[in-house]
Amino acid sequence: MTENKIRVLVVDDQNVVRDGFVAILSFYSDIEVVGQAEDGIRALELVEETRPDVILLDLVMPRQDGLTTIPMIKEIAPESRILVLTSFDEGERVFQAIKSGALGYLLKDVTREQLVQAIRDVAQGLATLHPSIAFKLINEINHPTKLLYTADPLTPRELDTLRLIAHGLSNQEIALELNVNERTIAKKVSSILAKLHLANRTQAALYALRKGLDEG
Repeated sequence: MTENKIRVLVVDDQNVVRDGFVAILSFYSDIEVVGQAEDGIRALELVEETRPDVILLDLVMPRQDGLTTIPMIKEIAPESRILVLTSFDEGERVFQAIKSGALGYLLKDVTREQLVQAIRDVAQGLATLHPSIAFKLINEINHPTKLLYTADPLTPRELDTLRLIAHGLSNQEIALELNVNERTIAKKVSSILAKLHLANRTQAALYALRKGLDEG
C-alpha cells in the first residue's frame, strides 16, 4: 500500500450505494477504500480497526444513524476526517453534523469529480460544503438578530422538544422519544417558534445550538 494514498471508509445502509462509491473511487490511484459499513455500529468497529483518513458517512441508517455516530468517531479516532454524504439538506441536520465534528457535508447528487475533490480536501483538513448547504449556513449566520430570548419562557417540555430539534429529530421521532402524540409535538414546535420569534425549525435548531441547549 502506498503511503500517500487517502484511506477511505464508506458508510451507507444501501449496498448498491456503497458499491457505487467503491467502484468510482477505484479509478483514482491516490484513494484506497479500506472498508465498508452498513450502519453506525459497524462503522465504529471498522474505524477502530482501519483508522481511515476520511469517512464517507450517510446520516439516515438503521441501528445507529450518522448524527449519533459522528461524535463517537471523533472520540475513537480524532485524526479521521468525516465527510457526510447524504440525500438530506435540512438545516438542523447540517448544523448538528458540523457541530459534532463533520468537516464536509455533500448531497448525493454531486458529480464524481466533486466527490473525489471533496475527499482530497477533507483529507487535508479543508472544510467542504455543498453550495446549497453553504448558502443555508451563511443565511442563518447572517441573521443572528432573529435569535432572541423570549419574555415568555419555554416550558420544560418545550425545552425538551427544542433540544431534540437541535439533534435533527423529526416531529414523529420527538413524539416517540417523549412518549406523546405527534400532534402534541407539532403544537409545541409552533409554540416554540412563536415564543422565540423564529420563522422555522432551522432557526430553532441554530438557536438551541448557539445557546448550548442541545447539550442539556
